[in-house]
Amino acid sequence: MKILILGAGGVGGYFGARLLKAGADVTYLLREKRQAKILAEGLIIETPTETFTVQPKTITREQLKPQYDLIVLAPKSFDFEDALASLEGASSKGVFLPFLNGLDHIQQLDTKFGKDRVMGGVAQIAATLSPAGAVKQLTDLHMLTVGHRSTAHENIARDFFALCENSGFDRLYSENIEQSLWDKWVFLASLAGMTTLCRGHVGKISATPWGIESTTSFYAESCAIAAANGFPTKDTAQKRSLDMLTNVKSSFAASMLRDLTQGNMTEHEHILGQMIQRGVVKGVSCPLLKLAHTHLVVEQDKSQ
Repeated sequence: MKILILGAGGVGGYFGARLLKAGADVTYLLREKRQAKILAEGLIIETPTETFTVQPKTITREQLKPQYDLIVLAPKSFDFEDALASLEGASSKGVFLPFLNGLDHIQQLDTKFGKDRVMGGVAQIAATLSPAGAVKQLTDLHMLTVGHRSTAHENIARDFFALCENSGFDRLYSENIEQSLWDKWVFLASLAGMTTLCRGHVGKISATPWGIESTTSFYAESCAIAAANGFPTKDTAQKRSLDMLTNVKSSFAASMLRDLTQGNMTEHEHILGQMIQRGVVKGVSCPLLKLAHTHLVVEQDKSQ
């Protein structure tokens, strides 16, 4: 299987490097500056337990050809349109595996390429690029969930999952990947909304008098929207998520909080705004989600 990964940031860089170490045929599509750095120094991965370097194959947009079986997309959601434009030379063949937040990107890919060419995937990792350009894994969490959305690409989906089994990260094959996508979105909307609104991590919020109650209410709004759209969150998933969202000993926070405090663009429209819109259409009340979204719109306006 020939795999093309768009970009070598936190998600694509980390999981692609792990796949490379396991012997997978991976090529990175990069901008010229990033390509030059990786050609000179390799792709450096820093984890809590080790640092390693791989020497991947790299190409730029001008070198693209339609020769890849799987095209992995992991840009920030606000860079999605630019990502699609950069793939024009490779998009006539292959199945797309997007690892983005929200769900609008799935609809866009379905419209442009057809559902038969669009898998589903969830990447769970806290990772960023260091000032030196290394991919830095911030916690031990490194999980990929993948699954087919059409029988037309089920074989590729399962073959990719087989490659992941020896790649050194946690993995799960979901027989209902669209439910998995909603489950992640519900969790992330709650985490991003609360941690950015309160400007603190899970433990700090949960240690306040009303923190756990507020977080639980926030999560309930997201669950209600998912249920209204036909994807109710199972009790086991709710318990697992709430345990993480209300752990008083946790230093967990959404990457959106880091982006916000550093003055970077955030994915508030894709994680919160799109969730709210799906709630409004179904008549679901979501005042906490709307408050968090309003706060982020105001803050982003300040930073522009």
